[in-house]
Amino acid sequence: MSVTIRDVAREAGVSISTVSKVINSSSSISQATIDNIHAIMERLEYTPNQRAANFARASTRNISFLTKFKKGMVYEAPHIFEMISGAQNELEKNGYTLNLVDTSHEEKEGETARRIIMQKSSDGLIIEYESINRSSADYIVQKGFPHIIAGKPSFEHSSCWIDTNNVLSGEVAAQHLYQCGYKKISFIGGKKEAAISSFRLQGVQSFLLEHDTELPDEHICSIDIDVNESYKAMLALLKIKNPPDSVICENSLIAVGVFKALEASGTIIPKDMGVIIIDDYPYSRIITPRPTVVNINIYDMGVEIVKALMRKIKNPALQIQAYTTLPELIKRETT
Repeated sequence: MSVTIRDVAREAGVSISTVSKVINSSSSISQATIDNIHAIMERLEYTPNQRAANFARASTRNISFLTKFKKGMVYEAPHIFEMISGAQNELEKNGYTLNLVDTSHEEKEGETARRIIMQKSSDGLIIEYESINRSSADYIVQKGFPHIIAGKPSFEHSSCWIDTNNVLSGEVAAQHLYQCGYKKISFIGGKKEAAISSFRLQGVQSFLLEHDTELPDEHICSIDIDVNESYKAMLALLKIKNPPDSVICENSLIAVGVFKALEASGTIIPKDMGVIIIDDYPYSRIITPRPTVVNINIYDMGVEIVKALMRKIKNPALQIQAYTTLPELIKRETT
């Protein structure tokens, strides 16, 4: 016969409500009583009915992570999984579980978030920035639902978000190449409409403008993020009339194609071409020579998102808009 909360209360010499308060982490119980009840629960091998406990405190102890899952994203957007790992680790410390929700098949953008809020199936939302628009952000804020957008939205809004400073990452990359003596800098990144690519390019342009150094349009390549595309882009840069002496790769997947192109063309790194990658994760570890990188700790970003969301759950009126996880320059063999 299974042990019940009544058995625990009888053994501890307290009321059932006292045991319930301990299970639900009430602050009104003395530490000695808490320790005693926990010891008895362990000895009797009593496991609380988590669903009932959650119902009693009107909480699911669950957080939903919304993003667009698609085939091949483990290669094209591996940072998502690093962020999820950081978020999951921090949620576990707080007694929450993480529910991954695919938004790629939505008929109307934002309908998944609306459904979760209406059904009260989660205590809060973490939303990857490409999975939210102004209309759904308006709805979330209007409902006062705890949320953090992972990445600054492409539109100005009062919704809560946390991001790494991608503009600063671009500035750090450009500054390092400039200080190393490279003056004809190029940039290979994703399409211009992609927010991260746009912000990182903006940082490169901002630094060079301040130092009277030009970044010509012919030195900027906006491509589909793919190894073959970056391979062709790098070869094309080498063939222009005024070729660059250095290249900033917007991420490490792009860098794989760039390094292949430089090897195929007989270009010597870093003598003929300096190379720096924004984001050390995950492919830079398999590239030779070992690339100089602007490292972005996406795992830590996941941790910080959850910490902010826990504050937001306690105080739904709190507004959080912040950059976290400053980029770190790691000098290696390509500059």
